[in-house]
Amino acid sequence: MTAPHNKLRVLYSFPLKLGAGRICWIGWQHVIGLAAEGINVTAMVGCVAKRPPSTVKTITTLALGRLRLPYRILGVARTMKIHDWMTSRWLKANHQKIDLVHAWPMGALQTIKVARQFGIPVVLERPNCHTRFAYQAVENECRNLNLTLPKGYEHTFNAGLLALEDLEYASADFLLCPSEIVKKTFIDEGFPESKLLRHQYGYDNTLISTGNQAPRANDGLIMLYAGLGSPRKGLHHALTAWLASDASKTGRFLICGDIVEVYRQKLEEMLAHPSVEFLGHRSDLGELMKRSDLFVLSSVEEGSALVTYEARGAGCVLLVSDAAGAVCRHLENGLIHQTGDVHTLTSHLDLLNEDRPFLAKLRKQSVDEIESLTWGAASIHLKKVYLEAVRLHNLNNGTH
Repeated sequence: MTAPHNKLRVLYSFPLKLGAGRICWIGWQHVIGLAAEGINVTAMVGCVAKRPPSTVKTITTLALGRLRLPYRILGVARTMKIHDWMTSRWLKANHQKIDLVHAWPMGALQTIKVARQFGIPVVLERPNCHTRFAYQAVENECRNLNLTLPKGYEHTFNAGLLALEDLEYASADFLLCPSEIVKKTFIDEGFPESKLLRHQYGYDNTLISTGNQAPRANDGLIMLYAGLGSPRKGLHHALTAWLASDASKTGRFLICGDIVEVYRQKLEEMLAHPSVEFLGHRSDLGELMKRSDLFVLSSVEEGSALVTYEARGAGCVLLVSDAAGAVCRHLENGLIHQTGDVHTLTSHLDLLNEDRPFLAKLRKQSVDEIESLTWGAASIHLKKVYLEAVRLHNLNNGTH
């Protein structure tokens, strides 16, 4: 039950390095955005790569000054448990100061138990699809490619992790789903829709800006891929479609990011094509996006890839699978193909290569809406989701 005060008081529990890359960047944007929206945020985090403003009370659970518990030596699972234990202890001592807990997976179970003990609603972040679905999707793709991923690679089956996350899913009051594909995988696992709350991620418009170029009428298309090259991300589908399309005759396909070695070997012949440029890790991704016409992500499993928000912010038209979790509408501001449907992706490339006015139309409609994709917009939406979670929790428990 919420206390009679003006500001919603949120415990944001994040067991990793706040402000680093990937999901750690999501955590940092959440914390600073929520504080900017007037929420009283206490962030209990593993350690800090980028410190939030002083308006956020920040407590580290896996670091003291410059001393940090070594994730690699202790193992991720053990450090997650330490974070969860310390956060749950803090919450037990300070439960009267908290109206809602926002937790992240793998380091939440004890914290959820304490929150339930004191009637505090918990929303659990789901940055990816249901883990069972993710395991199966990656396993199927590896089987199709006849390859085995390195031991310990993300999304290789881990029974212990799956069991822990199943307990967290069941224990939390609500699951935060950043895309329809994430929500669908939980519904397919039997979760009631009332437990699944939709929010979204965003992009930082102080770091990413829209290019001024209009799609070129006669020059070849420039298509960009950015991210870890892996079966899960479907880079092989994007390469196959590109080389089958007329776009590859005059255009360029730029690939940024590392590629898992055993996977790279499978793609070697396609990567060697003259129209394909493997650029490796790049620090100028925003500029590359601004100079590209298209951004492709043909994932087989995803939560809601941050690069798709950034690509739209930079002015790229999205060519994505329906498993990418991207915020776009088919034939209105992007093109969407079914997971693994290389033929349709090829036809989308041919269409945009031949019909540049249509490409320009998609780009304009995409750029016209980018203010709704910023982290600021995401924070406004997340605040509304929090308030709805508190309302539903109070309703379900007969409190006001």
